[in-house]
Amino acid sequence: MSLKKKSHPKEKAGLHPRNRHRERYDFKQLVKSCPELKPFVTINAYNDASVNFFDPEAVKMLNKALLVHFYDISKWDIPQNYLTPPIPGRADYIHHVADLLAASNKGRIPTGSKIKCLDIGTGASCIYPIIGHKTYGWAFVGSDIDPVSVKSANKIVESNPALKGSVDLRLQHEPKNIFHGIIRKEEHFDLTICNPPFHSSLEEAQAGTMRKLKNLQQKKPAKLTLNFGGQNAELWCKGGEATFVENMVKESMQFAASCFWFTTLISKAANLKRVLYAVEKAGATDVKTIEMSQGNKVSRIVAWTFLTQEQQRTWKEAKWV
Repeated sequence: MSLKKKSHPKEKAGLHPRNRHRERYDFKQLVKSCPELKPFVTINAYNDASVNFFDPEAVKMLNKALLVHFYDISKWDIPQNYLTPPIPGRADYIHHVADLLAASNKGRIPTGSKIKCLDIGTGASCIYPIIGHKTYGWAFVGSDIDPVSVKSANKIVESNPALKGSVDLRLQHEPKNIFHGIIRKEEHFDLTICNPPFHSSLEEAQAGTMRKLKNLQQKKPAKLTLNFGGQNAELWCKGGEATFVENMVKESMQFAASCFWFTTLISKAANLKRVLYAVEKAGATDVKTIEMSQGNKVSRIVAWTFLTQEQQRTWKEAKWV
């Protein structure tokens, strides 16, 4: 008696309808776009082409191929051991906040360089600005506390003509600040986005990685390998995600008129109540929670604004019409 291998679904469950990565990866086309990916492609247990997601170099090369194929980014690289973010999830965030803008604009997504977005903790990869600019034409400011990340992201921008002049990278010199030192006087943003550090300590980050690898391998991994990489500041901060976002909300009050929508990703459901309480306490005029899912992973975006209806109308007439 022969046993048939279980087939994979053609689409990834839960991704946004406009996400270009809903379908399973077409490795033939990806290799055509980025020949450097070819040595990393193998046939898996389902008799499908794939890469070894436990190999950081393979994951990074897959990202490079996706950026070439879908976003026309021909030159992209990051320093060794820096975070290689999963592109489908990052794209979902961008599409959901585009819908957030549309909901404030009679269903129409504001596009073009007049729409300005601040990416807090942009990282060495510059992924959010790439996706946001290439998809909707938005202009970006990317901030980070790590000089190496800012240098790497800036190199990506300077190496790709499609990004030059549309993405500005800024170093946050004071790690305790989020908006201070980044948002300039009389500068206005239609959106802020953030993927905050997930864990509260290095030990917690390592334990989380071990659990993830164990779930993927269905057994305890022999060696701890950060398949998506990540430096300390990218993975954890004192107090973890909830404390980081509470500080962000508190500081956002001082920039209430500088931004239409403040948003942040909340990965842990247990943190949502604390974050919503912080936003309510800050006096936001409107708060939204947007759920996102990718397979079995569920996260959410929390968005808030301090603008009154009249201020919102004036803002839209000036920038979005």
